[in-house]
Amino acid sequence: MRRILVIIGIVIFVYACSTQKGAVQVNKNEPDIAVPDSLEYDLETFDVKFETWYQMHNNPSMYRSQQYYENWNRQYVSAWNHKAIHSSKRGFFEPIVGYDPNEDYGFELNHELFYYFQYVENVLKIKILQGGPKAVNF
Repeated sequence: MRRILVIIGIVIFVYACSTQKGAVQVNKNEPDIAVPDSLEYDLETFDVKFETWYQMHNNPSMYRSQQYYENWNRQYVSAWNHKAIHSSKRGFFEPIVGYDPNEDYGFELNHELFYYFQYVENVLKIKILQGGPKAVNF
């Protein structure tokens, strides 16, 4: 009985200590009924703690313009993808973020993606972009 408890304890410990990949993926969700120009986009993060953190820091009174988020997201995605290809921390920066700067993803997705990059830099303490925006209320 004692051996079983020790084995279960080790398995739980290993599972709890395993690292999560901090990856982001932007997917197109096509609606069931084909309507011209009605694509929806979702942001998929593989870090379960981000969703909770995002809900706590998603403050409409601090919203910026969509253009503001798009500008920073272009820079962050470029830096992220460069690190995914060339960095020694390659495991964290996988997969490459599929963000097309010429595509209109809308305010919500750009806002959430921007906040994911802020989460990685300010909570996980992993620098993505030198000279990025100054963190407020993180």
